[in-house]
Amino acid sequence: MKYIELIAPCHFGLESVLKREILDLGYEISKVEDGRVTFLGDAEAICRANIFLRTAERILLKVGEFRAVTFEELFEKTKALAWEAYVPANGKFWVTKAASVKSKLFSPSDIQSIMKKAMVERLKKVYHQEWFPEDGASYPVRVFLMKDVVTIGIDTSGVSLHKRGYRQLSSKAPITETLAAALIMLTPWRRDRILVDPFCGSGTFPIEAAMMAANIAPGMNRSFTAEQWTNLIPRKLWYESVEEASDLMEDQIEVDIQGYDIDGDVVKAARQNAADAGVDHLIHFQQRPVSQLRHPKKYGFIITNPPYGERLEEREALPELYRTFGESFRRLEDWSAYMITSYDEAERYFGRKADKNRKIYNGMIKTYFYQFMGPKPPRRQ
Repeated sequence: MKYIELIAPCHFGLESVLKREILDLGYEISKVEDGRVTFLGDAEAICRANIFLRTAERILLKVGEFRAVTFEELFEKTKALAWEAYVPANGKFWVTKAASVKSKLFSPSDIQSIMKKAMVERLKKVYHQEWFPEDGASYPVRVFLMKDVVTIGIDTSGVSLHKRGYRQLSSKAPITETLAAALIMLTPWRRDRILVDPFCGSGTFPIEAAMMAANIAPGMNRSFTAEQWTNLIPRKLWYESVEEASDLMEDQIEVDIQGYDIDGDVVKAARQNAADAGVDHLIHFQQRPVSQLRHPKKYGFIITNPPYGERLEEREALPELYRTFGESFRRLEDWSAYMITSYDEAERYFGRKADKNRKIYNGMIKTYFYQFMGPKPPRRQ
């Protein structure tokens, strides 16, 4: 496998962050669309993208793209693709997910079954087999239809990349690891600056920040579907990519990253998650209400995901919570605050209009990332 296109889906509104990450890894971008970035690479790029990218949801190996408005067209054009270049005779293959937007073909289950039949027909001819044992490695296919254009990729990741392997314990409204990483990257925070999350929940923001500070690759401690694709990716490429990640780690640094929550059990869970991520020595967690948010130093950052009030009884408490948060922030001299929330009265009760805000979909919930900028610290002599 020499030269391939890879598709990296991400949260809507965060394509620019993922694009920058891919360029930093050394790969060329071929297309940026809503919720996904396509780039060019080789077999090694599959390994490195899965291990190093913090903001991608998964990595798909692009098999083809075509227009189809009838199921017959979908069948014939799927069958015309060179599936044998990817799936061996004993490979397990199926269409794990189909999504359709503004397209004539819109039934996911019909799209899935027709495409599977087309793949079987193609491989029967090539491998001269009437029946496939499917007892080898897995090649799960994902398909996306947008305005009748069908894009097909094989999922190299398996479990979504937001599952880094450290979050066994979760608070009731967690933010995903990929979204947390992307939001941190949207701020000017760097590891020599203070970072506090006063509503830390299961610790995702502090943990992702600590992993960035220590240069710990997010995919180092988990496995991927494509590790079993020995017909496409030599095993040594995975070893080399993990070795590269190990060499880049700097986990003996000094940082000031803190996480607070009013719930002691949640703080305990956050500590355990940080330990599982290998960054517990870099984060100070504490049971503390937002009214006691304080720090002696200037020019710090707050990056947080305060409660949204999804349930009615919680919603009634939000005005007071955001008012208290705003008062605590105003006591912190020259600090910046960044918060993601779906609460539409957030600015009003926080007591300040955001310098910037950005619409981001957290799952199916429309949220805003409010950015309250403080001054830059003076340059060191």
